[in-house]
Amino acid sequence: MRARLLIVLVGVIAGCVHYTPTPLDPADAAHQLETRTLSDDGLRTFIDSTAPEMARHWPRESWDVVGLTLAALYFQPSLKVARAEWAAAGADIRTASARPNPALTAGPGYNVNASGFTPWLPFATLEWPIETAGKRRYRVAKAEHLSDAARLQIHTTAWQIQSHVRSALVDFIAAAKRQALLREQVALQERAIELLEQRGATGAISTAEIAPARLALQRLRLDESAARSQRSEARVRLAEAVAVPVSALDDVALTFDLSAIPADVSRLTARDARYQALVGRPDILAGLSDYAASQAALQLEIAKQYPDLRLSPGYQLDDGENKWTIGVSVELPIFNRNQGPIAEADARRALAAAHFEALQAAVIAEVDRAVALYSTAADIVAQAREVVAVQQQHFRSVHDQYQAGAVDRLELLNAQLDLGGSQVVLVISETRLQQAVGALVDAVQQPWDFEQLARTTSQTDEHRPARWPEP
Repeated sequence: MRARLLIVLVGVIAGCVHYTPTPLDPADAAHQLETRTLSDDGLRTFIDSTAPEMARHWPRESWDVVGLTLAALYFQPSLKVARAEWAAAGADIRTASARPNPALTAGPGYNVNASGFTPWLPFATLEWPIETAGKRRYRVAKAEHLSDAARLQIHTTAWQIQSHVRSALVDFIAAAKRQALLREQVALQERAIELLEQRGATGAISTAEIAPARLALQRLRLDESAARSQRSEARVRLAEAVAVPVSALDDVALTFDLSAIPADVSRLTARDARYQALVGRPDILAGLSDYAASQAALQLEIAKQYPDLRLSPGYQLDDGENKWTIGVSVELPIFNRNQGPIAEADARRALAAAHFEALQAAVIAEVDRAVALYSTAADIVAQAREVVAVQQQHFRSVHDQYQAGAVDRLELLNAQLDLGGSQVVLVISETRLQQAVGALVDAVQQPWDFEQLARTTSQTDEHRPARWPEP
């Protein structure tokens, strides 16, 4: 018997999980953050596993929105937080599925009036709990739904990362193009003022006629300074979105075609956009999982009305006689039948339903607003392109006249300034259209031209739409 007890104890101790300390080093963590670069070997391995064609030439000298988004998915701590929360929710499933352990009570007894075999009365009692009414099943169901919601939160976080990267990159490229165009405008305006001052020196024009040109030059210089400031700010926001220091963007070229629009976006109607958002957005699916978890929680509290059983078999050696007993204990639901927790769980289920309805309403409004914004921005871009085409034709005409000697240098400069001004307006219009596309992508959250981004988290879950793979 002693040998058997010893074997049981050794087995129990060997099956225990042992604690392993993992301290954090703030200085080391800060150093790793500050020294990140886009040529990181770990990033290359990650990109090679998701988009091998992008890792063929390494380090990359040019980065577009897809490459930067992949880098952000690798570096961003917010995605690591979401994954850690999913892992914690998965651990809750193990906790919920655990069965209660039995309890063993043993000890000696002593009969002071014994006159027989022995005064000692050793005894042992085993208490074996039995859960009733499917409580464990409801507990596990609740944990599984919460884990599913945490898994979907990873996809929501990934979309937010993509959105921040795209927005910052669009703003950076747009500000850089405006700055370059405005720099050319400033140089042209300065040459125009020189010609006007030469005419003023000869008395051909008055000083008052030069003042508007000088005022226009000051405005162009202010606009160029604003574009330069916006470019610097967007560069910092882009580094923040990718989770790298700003210096990591120094030696790479950043590219984005402001005139390129995904074909699927231009063909998307408001009705289709609403449908795709309401059936496929990860936060919508997470809201459904939260509601299912609240429903399982209510079922669990209702099941708790029915008390659990405890079987208590016992043994006692009484004066050389083996005595066996068996008992059954149960909690008597006399003073309450779990009405309070049931009412709380029912209220939380109603709250989850209200949250889901509010989320649906917000998604519908977001989609409708994004579709309307895209339609308006697309019309404005079309008009701006027509203006640029007209200005280009006018500039070619003036240039031909200048070559023939029909007009002077100043008129040619003015035509060139008008063309540059229309090109600046076109860049602004295309930027707003790209922002509208980003808003529509964020509202519907479909991978359109970002299919490979959806593959960066793992294999497809057969219980979910194929566009939402398992993280």
